[in-house]
Amino acid sequence: MSTLKETLKQKIEAHRPRTTRLVKEFGKVIIDQVNIDQCIGGARDIRSLVTDISYLDPQEGIRFRGKNIPETFAALPKAAGSIYPTVESFWFFLLTGDVPTDAQVAEVAAEWKVRQVVPQYVFDAIRALPRDSHPMVMLSVAMLTLQKDSKFAGFYNSGKFNKMTAWESVYEDASDIVARIPVIAAFIYNLKYRNDKQTAIDPKLDMGANFAHMIGQSEEYKDVARMYFILHSDHESGNVSAHTTHLVHSALSDPYYAYSAGLNGLAGPLHGLANQEVLDWTLKFQEKYCKGVEPTKELIKDALWDTLNAGQVIPGYGHAVLRKTDPRYMAQREFCLNTPGLKDDALFKVVAMIFEVAPGVLTEHGKTKNPWPNVDAQSGVIQMYYGLTEYDFYTVLFGVGRALGCMANITWDRGLGYAIERPKSVTTDMLEKWAAAGGRELN
Repeated sequence: MSTLKETLKQKIEAHRPRTTRLVKEFGKVIIDQVNIDQCIGGARDIRSLVTDISYLDPQEGIRFRGKNIPETFAALPKAAGSIYPTVESFWFFLLTGDVPTDAQVAEVAAEWKVRQVVPQYVFDAIRALPRDSHPMVMLSVAMLTLQKDSKFAGFYNSGKFNKMTAWESVYEDASDIVARIPVIAAFIYNLKYRNDKQTAIDPKLDMGANFAHMIGQSEEYKDVARMYFILHSDHESGNVSAHTTHLVHSALSDPYYAYSAGLNGLAGPLHGLANQEVLDWTLKFQEKYCKGVEPTKELIKDALWDTLNAGQVIPGYGHAVLRKTDPRYMAQREFCLNTPGLKDDALFKVVAMIFEVAPGVLTEHGKTKNPWPNVDAQSGVIQMYYGLTEYDFYTVLFGVGRALGCMANITWDRGLGYAIERPKSVTTDMLEKWAAAGGRELN
């Protein structure tokens, strides 16, 4: 058994009594109340999911295993010659909460080199799709195609299924998925946008660097990939992709079924596809207001008011939970400012000036609860700078990173034996009755 899997086993076995005690001794303790607005409004802010992988604080932003983004980047072992951690080190950290040693990172990296080999039938299935299929369709199909070799499904169907050890086969599937998904994503990119010019895996490179290598990217882009995959990995359990993955897996569907479903949720324009839509809007904004002109605060302010007065929104601003600038935005902004050439890029200058002006305009406009930018307002600029102009591929990049959080979460779901998710519904008649009565009588 690998060091990571053995460490995870010890963590799960130590954690189980905590969950058992909470249910047995404190199961009836009330931790939240639900109102009609939340019932109709998408279960917003209802505390009904458990994860120790990450937590989204409205003021601080995302914390991975208790560490904010700068703390995470500072604590984890770095890729050779880089200021950024490897994705392999982050995977160990997400699963266990422990900062891995260099030796433990090397072990994960070596294990991923074995796991990352994608069966040819997966590539054949992708090729069988119409070439103009959206890349997220291709990625979702690839997940389902891999399902036939699921170790969890095999264990469940073996007649020897044991819920106490079920997490081990989920871990195996999860590890296969996070190792293989960047290879599949690179294949899709090359198939659609590089005339099917496929580049072989370089066994000497870490996951992020290898992805950059496979899509023919520059040396600098290796850090972009490492940063991007880590920043997009998880955002606590309530977001659509993470929640969908958890929900489907709660029925004991294997990780391939579960993450294919999660990817389908990620593809929605109110979730992962938003980065594509934000960039499209920004490019059109630049063309209309800033073509050949250095953006100034006055120019951007007038342009933003024109946008709002026309009944349009400023995409990339606002978030369901956050009430300040998304730290993921700031991490990518810092990368831009520290990269010669990128900090002087015309599109980045527009985005940077919108960042300076938009919160004040939106606050004065008064119809936005959170006037601050989220991660989508920044991420597309970096990809465009490095030549990834095919922004319908950006959600695939998101999906590669999000696999880390989703797979870590469902491994722990099985480790702690969480039940199938089954909320209770009510009717509109019930809500109107309780509204007239001032609330539901509890019994």
